Amino acid sequence: MTAVYVEEGPDKGAIWHFGEPAKEQRALDEGKAWADLSHLSVIAVSGEDRLKWLHDLTTQYLNDFGAGVWTSALILDPQGHVEYQFNLVDDGATTWLVLDPQFTEGLITYLNRMRFMLRVEVRDATSEYAVLRAPGAVTDIGGPFALVPRAELDEMKSAFNSTATQVGTWVLDAERVAAGRPRHGIDTDAKAIPNELGLLNKAVHMNKGCYRGQETVAKVYNLGKPPRRLVMLHLDGHAVVMPAPGTPVMSGDVQVGFLGTVARHHELGPIALALVKRNTPVDAQLMVDGVAASQEIIVEA
Repeated sequence: MTAVYVEEGPDKGAIWHFGEPAKEQRALDEGKAWADLSHLSVIAVSGEDRLKWLHDLTTQYLNDFGAGVWTSALILDPQGHVEYQFNLVDDGATTWLVLDPQFTEGLITYLNRMRFMLRVEVRDATSEYAVLRAPGAVTDIGGPFALVPRAELDEMKSAFNSTATQVGTWVLDAERVAAGRPRHGIDTDAKAIPNELGLLNKAVHMNKGCYRGQETVAKVYNLGKPPRRLVMLHLDGHAVVMPAPGTPVMSGDVQVGFLGTVARHHELGPIALALVKRNTPVDAQLMVDGVAASQEIIVEA
């Protein structure tokens, strides 16, 4: 197999595919695939108060978070906009946060600013640990995942290769888009709130105490509808080149949203995530840089 690497974006340097994306996607569907995600960043949060502290800072319920369980969480700004998105797991002594590299420095700075007198320590552990997408059936957050000491990375890759097929980010993106899981910074903008993204009762726990931005989440949930909604677009497969993330989504002469992750799925064909205005008719014929697109609703209007 010849690896083709991602040349730009948050996955730069990761393997994109091995020349047979459809075969790789079938292996993922069958739970017989693994992927190297060691380009992602890992933040370690240690100390006795770590779970209660992260519970208070994030949108996730973490007070009784069990060891070895993976979940997702957000940190919002005071107005409820998504500021950080990450997956996390706890091993009984340390909580490990996994996120895209471009957000690492900002999140560490924020977390250290919020420590006060609590017994917590925060450090960038990317040079010590890496994440692999392990073989197995797809989970709600795109796993299963394995957190591996970098000194043991080659050994773990060999073990996975003995029973499963290595795949690239092409396959993982196609699965994620088909499942309607947005990725912060690609499928979101500075105004995005969790209500628009299908994250309530997932990365956002709806039965927990106060956290920054909760007022917006609760108000929109209880009293109204978000101004936009996440949709999956089915793109016209006749186009040779697909539009890039960030391309305006048009209904006639009116921009109704923007394009997020674009993927080629082995069964669904060219698909993408997009944030569009809530009042956009579900049956509207949309255009993205000359490519026709139809909507499949992820977040109900």
